Amino acid sequence: MKTGFKRAAAPLALFTLAALLAGCGGDSDSGSKKVTVWMYPVIADPKASSAYWAQIEADFEKAAPGTSLTIEQQPWENRDQKIATAFGGGKGPDVVLLTPDQIPQFSASGAISPVDGALKASVGKFLPAALDAMKQKGKIYGAPIYQTITTTVYNKKLLTAAGVATPPGTWDEIKAAAPKLKKNGVALLDYSASNEASLNLNFYPLLWQAGGSVFAEDGKKAAFNSPEGVEALTFLADLYKAGSVPRSSMTNTNLLADQALGKQQAAMGFSVVLADAELAAKTWGPENVVVGAPLRGPAKEVAFGIPGALSVNAKSGNAAGAEKFLAFMTEPEQVKSLGRASGYFSPRTDVTVPNASPYAKQYQAALADVSPGEPNPAARQLMGLLAPEIQAALAGKKSPKEALDSAAKAADDLLARQR
Repeated sequence: MKTGFKRAAAPLALFTLAALLAGCGGDSDSGSKKVTVWMYPVIADPKASSAYWAQIEADFEKAAPGTSLTIEQQPWENRDQKIATAFGGGKGPDVVLLTPDQIPQFSASGAISPVDGALKASVGKFLPAALDAMKQKGKIYGAPIYQTITTTVYNKKLLTAAGVATPPGTWDEIKAAAPKLKKNGVALLDYSASNEASLNLNFYPLLWQAGGSVFAEDGKKAAFNSPEGVEALTFLADLYKAGSVPRSSMTNTNLLADQALGKQQAAMGFSVVLADAELAAKTWGPENVVVGAPLRGPAKEVAFGIPGALSVNAKSGNAAGAEKFLAFMTEPEQVKSLGRASGYFSPRTDVTVPNASPYAKQYQAALADVSPGEPNPAARQLMGLLAPEIQAALAGKKSPKEALDSAAKAADDLLARQR
């Protein structure tokens, strides 16, 4: 069903888009054409989400006369299974919101189509990482409409009490500052080692900072047990052994309020989203929150962040209309309006989303060092194999090399089965 009401009139700018949108896809049928979209709660407040997408329906139909748009709100729960079932049955929506880790699976199976045509007028205006995350074999399979980013957040009160005047922004600075915090009974670096926590938000950034990668270049073997991977896990395990990564990390699931960082028992997080920085300001006091650049390792400075992108069902009955909608949603006005409504950032280099947060500029700057991860059809299954081995290394049951080698063997078997 439709998400809601329509406006009586659309902004003048939308009418100027009509000519552009009419050129997408080449569908000359003058009859009414339907486009159905599966959207997810990227706007946290349900009422605000419904109102926003209802407005998008109305605005798009004004800009693309003859096309009927229906945006269906879907829950995050069981998202992968529901999409796969719909695509597998030759059904599903014309357009669906996907993230980078879903692209390899659905593009390899032929469930989604390349969207290069919908982006031909704007392809050079996106963050390189945002488009790279959506590419498979040189083709773009998702049109980015928003971008997430994480970076470092520090508790100034805890650092100052320990005599640490400058927030540590490199691995070496963390090693130097950690004993000072320990003397005050506080951990320096919070971490999430639970099996339910995404490695994109904990171990993988450290791996990338060391110069390593999760997969070999061809994607057919694991590469995280490289010397760089061992260096990253050794760095983490040594901090844990010294008490500078809290013991509670073993059950942390990337939820700041429930973790040592949120409870002011650790002074630093290195994969923190803007919403959690703002939550910290409410609980610690804004004077105690410092947002820094992404953490720098031995090789580079990098933080995790992903685009959300619209993909087209390969079996859509109205591919031309679907492409028109992708072109519409990636225009600057829609990128700005979605960013304002969701709190996310722009995936375009020529568009900055206005944000009243006092930390927005630091997060915006961190986009220069963003990594979307390493999409692979087996990426999520591989995390399930690696996470317990990281726990084993932290607990001292295995050396970092033993843990990573064990996980790599299981990962290589998994990848071999999927060829």
